[in-house]
Amino acid sequence: MSLSFQQKTITLAPGRRIYFSSDFHLGVPTASASREREKRIVSWLESIRHDAQTIFLVGDIFDFWFEYNRAIPKGFVRLLGKLAELADEGIELVVFTGNHDMWMSGYLTEELGAPIYRNPVSFSIRAGSGEKKLLVGHGDGLGPGDHTYKFLKKVFENSFFQWLFRVVHPDVGMWIASEWSRRSRLANVNKGEERFLGADNEWLFQYCREVEASQHHDFYVFGHRHLVLDMQVNAQSRYINLGEWVTQQHYAAFDGNDLQLKRFGPAIG
Repeated sequence: MSLSFQQKTITLAPGRRIYFSSDFHLGVPTASASREREKRIVSWLESIRHDAQTIFLVGDIFDFWFEYNRAIPKGFVRLLGKLAELADEGIELVVFTGNHDMWMSGYLTEELGAPIYRNPVSFSIRAGSGEKKLLVGHGDGLGPGDHTYKFLKKVFENSFFQWLFRVVHPDVGMWIASEWSRRSRLANVNKGEERFLGADNEWLFQYCREVEASQHHDFYVFGHRHLVLDMQVNAQSRYINLGEWVTQQHYAAFDGNDLQLKRFGPAIG
C-alpha cells in the first residue's frame, strides 16, 4: 500500500468551521425522491453558511456523473446553484470523487473554483496555536479485500476506456451508466445490507490503522461505507465515516480542535 499523500494546509480563522459530508447519491432512486433530498442538502448548506470556511464534499455527490466536452448530466441545479452562491461568498469548496462520480473532470473547478481530488489527501489544519492532521478521501478501493472492485476501478479510470465512452452519444452513454449505477447502489441501500462488520473486518478501519502505524493523523475522514462510524484508531486518532444522505443525513463539523458527527433533521425511512 502506498503511504504517500498529497499534503495541503488550511489556516482556520477564529470562529469558523470546516464541514464534511458525502454520499448524497443525487439521481436515485427516483427523480422526485432525489429532488427532495437535494432540497434538504441545500437547506443544510444554508444552515452552515454563517460559520463555514471550507466545505468538503467527500465523493458520490451524484449517483452518476460524466463530463463530455460540452455536456453534463441534467438536473441538480438547486445544489449547483447553492454551491456557486457559497463559493461567490468566499467559502472554499473541496471535492473528492467517489466510485459513482469518478468521471468528474474540470467543470466544478471552472464553475466553483473547487479542486477535485481522486485519492486521499493529508490536510494540516492550523487554528490559533494548534494544528491537527486529517486524512480525507472517499474510501473506495482502500484497505484489504474488494479485489473485484479494485480491478474495475482501474478499468474505469483508464483514459482509453473513458475515450470509448465519450464517443457514445451523451443520451445513450448517460442512460447506460445511470441504469448500471442506480441498480448497484439501491441493492445496498434499500435491502439493508450495510451493517457494521466488526473492527477486524471493516476495510477502511484497517486502512486507517495501517496508515497510522507509519504516519499520524488525528482524524481519518471517509465516506463510501454508508455507515455513520466514529471509531478510535488509537488513543490519539479517530476514524470518522460520514454515512450517506439517502436515509441518514449526517455530516461532520470541525472547529480546529475536535471533529463531531451530527445529523441534519430526522432520519428518513
